[in-house]
Amino acid sequence: MEKDKYYETIKGEILNNEITRKVKDYSKNRSDLKTYASIGKTLEEAGKHYGKNIIKEYSERLTNELNKNYSVRTLYNMRDYYRKIYCNVKLQPVAAILGWSHYCELFKITDDTEMFYYIMLAHHENLSKRELRTRIKNKEYERLDEETKEKLMSNDKQEITDYIKNPIIIQNKNRYEEISEKVLQKIILEDIPSFLEELGDGFTFIKNEYKIKIGNRYNYIDLLLFNIEYNCYVVVELKLGELKKEHIGQIEVYMNYIDKNVKKSTHDKTIGIILVRKNNKYVMEYCSDERIKTREYVLI
Repeated sequence: MEKDKYYETIKGEILNNEITRKVKDYSKNRSDLKTYASIGKTLEEAGKHYGKNIIKEYSERLTNELNKNYSVRTLYNMRDYYRKIYCNVKLQPVAAILGWSHYCELFKITDDTEMFYYIMLAHHENLSKRELRTRIKNKEYERLDEETKEKLMSNDKQEITDYIKNPIIIQNKNRYEEISEKVLQKIILEDIPSFLEELGDGFTFIKNEYKIKIGNRYNYIDLLLFNIEYNCYVVVELKLGELKKEHIGQIEVYMNYIDKNVKKSTHDKTIGIILVRKNNKYVMEYCSDERIKTREYVLI
């Protein structure tokens, strides 16, 4: 019977993989993924002939005969891995760089570019399954610019500001009620790792209230960062309300100061990020300095 033939193929794949996992411990993940892709293919073919209920039938038989739980969800995940990743021309090159549990977190995503983003994010930042789930829950991909999304799959050259989320989510863990610029800065410093993650890859914290002297007066940069990947300083200014034209002039002065007095000849030019409660596209329309970027922030 053809239905039993499909079943025996799946059972054989599972048993062969168990042997491989015991003999070659170092290749467990690659063997698992290869096996699950093969099982997924068989489930796909069986489903075309016998409908979706065949997965439930195979789940019960496998669990009974192998004395190990092979749930319906597990088999669906194997089919989804074959269907959405292994056979996907865009995603096939990254179909084996994560662990199986990581891929299981991704199957609800329907957009290829979004899935690619989270696969590469988990790979580059060595995210655990739980950390990946949190980053997806925070809708990181949805908060990227459309231009960045286009660059992802076309493999275009990326810039330091491409992965700065919009809006930036800032965790107000201590539930401060009255928010001033000083308090906003304090909230960020209380969980600086999360804030740096919101900005993207390679950002490191140098100092808050970074003192600079312009003429006879001292000024203070809200946050001075450095990006290791792009080899440049990053000036961050925090504003409570809507973006104003004077904010552009202020941060430009600070950036130029860092370039002239702090940066080394081996560093790239300083960039500036203005975090505001509300952006103003009309102000940015007349900002000629492409190094300056604005992002809204949300306190949660």
